[in-house]
Amino acid sequence: MIPAPASRPWLAHYPPGVPAEIDLSATPTLVHLVDEAAARYGALDQAVFLGRRYSYAGVDAAGRQFAAWLAAQGIGPGARVAVMMPNVPQYAAAVFGILRSGATLVNVNPLFTAPELASQLYDAKVSAIVVLENFAATLAKSMANLPPMRVLVTAVGDWLGPVKGPVANFVLRHVRKAVKPWSIAGALRFDAALAEGARLPFSPPAIAAGDVALLQYTGGTTGVSKGAMLTHASVVHAVLASEAWLAPAFAKGPPLANPVVVCALPLYHIYALVACLLLGLRIGARSLLVPNPRDLDALVRDLRRTPPHLFPAVNTLYNALLERPDFGAIDFSGLRVANSGGMAVQKSVAERWLARTGCPIVEGWGLTEATAGVTCNRVDVAAWNGSVGLPFPGCEIEVRDLLGRALPAGEPGEVVVRGPQLMAGYWGRAGETAHAFTPDGWLRTGDIGVMDARGELRIVDRSKDMIIVSGFNVYPTEIEAVATQHPGVSEAAAIGVADTRTGEAVKLFVVRRDPALSGEALAAFLRERLTGYKRPREIAFVESLPKTPVGKVLRRALREREG
Repeated sequence: MIPAPASRPWLAHYPPGVPAEIDLSATPTLVHLVDEAAARYGALDQAVFLGRRYSYAGVDAAGRQFAAWLAAQGIGPGARVAVMMPNVPQYAAAVFGILRSGATLVNVNPLFTAPELASQLYDAKVSAIVVLENFAATLAKSMANLPPMRVLVTAVGDWLGPVKGPVANFVLRHVRKAVKPWSIAGALRFDAALAEGARLPFSPPAIAAGDVALLQYTGGTTGVSKGAMLTHASVVHAVLASEAWLAPAFAKGPPLANPVVVCALPLYHIYALVACLLLGLRIGARSLLVPNPRDLDALVRDLRRTPPHLFPAVNTLYNALLERPDFGAIDFSGLRVANSGGMAVQKSVAERWLARTGCPIVEGWGLTEATAGVTCNRVDVAAWNGSVGLPFPGCEIEVRDLLGRALPAGEPGEVVVRGPQLMAGYWGRAGETAHAFTPDGWLRTGDIGVMDARGELRIVDRSKDMIIVSGFNVYPTEIEAVATQHPGVSEAAAIGVADTRTGEAVKLFVVRRDPALSGEALAAFLRERLTGYKRPREIAFVESLPKTPVGKVLRRALREREG
């Protein structure tokens, strides 16, 4: 039971008009969310991809056709259907169809290796998968020891029209060699399934708010990837809470009939799924689909053609754009919100972004098991402040010690969360589910944080990333934040390495902005800003840092390199 508002100090600091709770009575499921979007915004653009626009009505119709096809295959409530695609327009249609059928969506990283893919598909026990043909060869390799499943294949150019589409497919297949040879018995083209579904009757199944809408696998940055069971109600709550939180920003200036939301983060990740696609449905947004955010030339071209109003991103993407000489050619005059999650925003990046765009980065924090966002800074802040803000409506946080006792304001400890946005548990892992929650029902996040008297949260670091030097706790995020303030540093990551004298010592990996920057110069810079035990024992210059598909730096991979 959620305690009385008096126990939630953050409510007194909410922006005017933001509610303390979210009412799901009018939109209890994601199917309701899709229905409402199609009814309200049917003629508007749901997406733009490689210059072509796709209406809400058109994408919704394709989703209904896919739902009918799935039902005809006996795939519905209780089944799981995987989607293995980057940000292409077919992604939304596939998701809408899966949700309408009553099945559970399983998002799959298209960059998986065959063993990784086989492991997830086997764990989820999928009945069908929709895959972009660029990744069909990987799927074919993974299927040898998997139960039978229906395979639907689509291509980048399939929805680009009768002229541009075949050209795009020819270039990808035969010029860029982006499609490796593959063979999967019984595979069907996705568009053929839609055409068949258009001729079939469809009786929508009963779907309850508590039904599992997604099996969203964790990124695996802290261990074996697990499927978080996210219900319709938990996902809708996350979407409506985000809408309420961002409303003050959209209330400023003239109304936006079809605002542009940048979908540069991969939609198969929970942050992008909620903050881009699903929130976009709620507010009638046009999703600027970016299939490969690492292709910064293409991203800048897209942003120049389609100036953004809402830009969900991560620190690494903001930094990469700021490094571009053509960054100034992008029109950011209409940008209402630049929000960030997934990893800490560095002060140097936030300050440069504000100076160049006039729009501050609004940092938030969350995790897959809590359906993306848990906290966020107010959207009316004048500048980045280093915190991850206040809990969203309906969400609660506490900071606890190792014995599970709530700590007073200002004391660091593990952040725990509860509220309607939490997962129902890990798929098929009762023991891990029990471990993920405290005896009194709070989700253990594994993040170390400090909450002030206002209820504003600062994340210090992941507990598993913490470095212990001679008994002192050292948080990599602090070291990285200081290092990136040096004008010659583009990116940095700190890990702990074994040390016979201090137990652990700090090793700093640095991507240089200035090729002439030396280790001695950077060490001198850090000596002036960090106390002795926090200073790196070793500085290693590297060309790049290992990252997840969403752009989060993988410190675990750096530790594995060190042995």
